[in-house]
Amino acid sequence: MWVKICGIKDLETAAAVAERRPDAIGLNFYPKSPRCVAPETAAEIVTLLPPTVEAVGVFVNHEIETVAAICRDCRLGTAQMHGDETPQQLAELRLTSPELKIVRGHRMGGEGIEPLETYLTTCQQQGVELTACLIDARVEGTYGGSGQVAPWSLLAEQYQRRSWPPLILAGGLNPANVAGAIEAVAPWGVDVASGVESSPGQKDLQAVEWFIASARGRSSA
Repeated sequence: MWVKICGIKDLETAAAVAERRPDAIGLNFYPKSPRCVAPETAAEIVTLLPPTVEAVGVFVNHEIETVAAICRDCRLGTAQMHGDETPQQLAELRLTSPELKIVRGHRMGGEGIEPLETYLTTCQQQGVELTACLIDARVEGTYGGSGQVAPWSLLAEQYQRRSWPPLILAGGLNPANVAGAIEAVAPWGVDVASGVESSPGQKDLQAVEWFIASARGRSSA
């Protein structure tokens, strides 16, 4: 199970989280987030990560030129587009940075998967190949990190695994529920931010360790 710990914003926490061996950490560049990290700090974080831990840039409604520049300057190989970006904007990013992997964040509510299906169809028409889709809970006024759970049963029933990008499950996950979420949804990977924090933006390293162990079906003891 691929595991990402999102919202790392300082060197000390990055080093400590990396020691717990997730597959990836998320570096959030959204200014309104309590987990926002400065590009200069993000670049330093990337230099200290071991090869086994990938850094993923998280962007919300940034200019495409800004996304490309930050990923280049911070040496990020993956951009998670988590705002209202259109398939056309993703196509622009693909042209600007052809080597960059793109993860599309989608906020899902009780309406089901149809909006994502339409979006992915348009991406295909635009020639945009996505590395993965990250499904978060749709909460009005937020772009993620709300701590709310996505509709697992709808997602499990409607996500077209054979023809769509690998599914990363986010939204309200924590060490106590991630194993059940994986059993219910069967995602390719899981992503957590607020579920392993002692306060907004402050990671609880014991919770991080427990989350990773639970996601991978191991005891944290």
